[in-house]
Amino acid sequence: MFSTAGISDEAESAARIGTVASIDGLKVNLALESQAGRPSHRVTVGRFVRVQAGGAILVGIITALTSRSEPGGGLSAFAGLDLLGEILTEGGEKRFRRGVARYPAIGDEVELLPRADVRAVYQVSGGDNVPVGTLYMDPETPASIRVNDLLSKHFAVLGATGVGKSSGVAVILDRVMSVHESVRVFLLDVHNEYASCFGDRANIVTPRNLKLPFWLFNLEEITDVIYGGRPPVDEEIEILAEVIPLAKTKYLQYKEAADRQIVKRGLNKNAGFTVDTPVPYTLQDLTLLIDERMGRLENRASRMHYHRLISRIETIRNDPRYGFMFENANVGGDMMGELLAHLFRLEPDGRPMTIMQLAGLPTEVVDAVVCVLCRLAFEFGIWSEGAVPLLLVCEEAHRYASADRSVGFTPTRRALSRIAREGRKHGVFLGLVTQRPAELDPAIISQCSTLFAMRMTNERDQAFLAAAVSDAVNLLAFVPSLGTGEVIAFGEGVPVPARMTFSQLPPGRQPRNDVSGRMPEEGRAQAGGPFVGAVVERWRAATMSKPSGLDGEGSVAARLAREAGPEQGNAPALDQAHRRLLRRPLEAGDAVPGPAEAGSRLVRSLWQQE
Repeated sequence: MFSTAGISDEAESAARIGTVASIDGLKVNLALESQAGRPSHRVTVGRFVRVQAGGAILVGIITALTSRSEPGGGLSAFAGLDLLGEILTEGGEKRFRRGVARYPAIGDEVELLPRADVRAVYQVSGGDNVPVGTLYMDPETPASIRVNDLLSKHFAVLGATGVGKSSGVAVILDRVMSVHESVRVFLLDVHNEYASCFGDRANIVTPRNLKLPFWLFNLEEITDVIYGGRPPVDEEIEILAEVIPLAKTKYLQYKEAADRQIVKRGLNKNAGFTVDTPVPYTLQDLTLLIDERMGRLENRASRMHYHRLISRIETIRNDPRYGFMFENANVGGDMMGELLAHLFRLEPDGRPMTIMQLAGLPTEVVDAVVCVLCRLAFEFGIWSEGAVPLLLVCEEAHRYASADRSVGFTPTRRALSRIAREGRKHGVFLGLVTQRPAELDPAIISQCSTLFAMRMTNERDQAFLAAAVSDAVNLLAFVPSLGTGEVIAFGEGVPVPARMTFSQLPPGRQPRNDVSGRMPEEGRAQAGGPFVGAVVERWRAATMSKPSGLDGEGSVAARLAREAGPEQGNAPALDQAHRRLLRRPLEAGDAVPGPAEAGSRLVRSLWQQE
């Protein structure tokens, strides 16, 4: 029940403010009632009104106010409004429907929308409607989103740095998971700031516990890793395209064959594998196959391409920053099932969300990693026929899908574009978060049917937003002056375009990175010689190669010489190394599950390091 003051406010908000003066499609001009040259009631831009159009109640939002002098010396006031929809009465209850079936006529009465009708417009009805904040014009009325429409038609959160984008994203994702327990959320966290937002519901993947085997990368992605984002050498790429399928076949043959002669006969066959088939192979196979082909060449210039390619592979393999890709690179093990289950929470165990922290990965490889993750998400949706709904949220989306085709990694843009265009058919949905929408590929953001626009002062970004919004465009005039946490929401995921304020998160669940929130006094207390020395040591250790490589057994050539025994006779060096490798006991760090075990359970000791 409302208090007496509330009843007074209700009566005031339902007061007549004017009549329809002209109509131009969904835009209506009102002649405001005035007393002594001033409107009878206080009317501001952004207020909702209702138009009594015969038997229909139309809802509109005021977008412009003007006045002009009359010949007799008085003032006349006028308002422009956009029609948004109708309020229908069904079973004694009011319900809002977007779109207008009947139009107003000249002279129809216009009133400020009563609070009861405002709540009917934003009525939280249906299992998929949840509040994410409150209306700016009426803080007591919840502002809701329609989760099904938000997901199935993609969404984007836009705004400058420091306006509360991350907090808004955290609120939206929290509500999505509360409504749809079957939805899995995969968040690409560029700045490592979401770890504290979701408590026990999120699985945190960091560069320290990430396992993304190199053999999951397709040719474009592994090329980007090998060359560090620089233009590749065409001759070397041709070599890779030739030997990778053979390395995959080699691994399969040694896995299944019991006789060395069987392996030898199949050496030059690829068993139907392509360079992009996601099956395991070892780096030792790859480098030795390259080395064998180099040994058959007489042209010194041609041999240099092979030699340089081997050197490039050895360099990144021995770089500890790439350990998430190349750890156990010569042991193998088909862990694709466990990896997908771990990343996309197919067995959630109360954690339906994965936060992939990207800060800390080598900058040269971030684009390729994002590309692999996006591609795996989409292709899993295809081959699972959308059995597990997956929401992929990409922070700083303009970094990976730039409008400038010369910027960024083309396959990453292509992977995101494919999700935007086709993902909804396969249960893969997209959420984009960016501070520079003007730099985002228009073909991708045009697929987002719900936009949350926060404060933006850049003219290019504002112009881009105006081109992307189709209804209540005049609300965009408020974008440069929005406060922190305020947002104007447009599109299919909200009942009507409106200015709202996101709900406040508890202090312990607000987005922050590892150093945010520290007071200057804390930094001064830590500063000093020992502290700086420790920082330098960590800095250097992060880019130091192990003396004998990741496997601790020296280079491929030296290891091959040690492991080739006299019992192999004249067998090729690659065969000798393989048989020796498969015979030696696995070390603790090399242990991998067998095929049967891998298909039935997750290797939690490998993926979930507390």
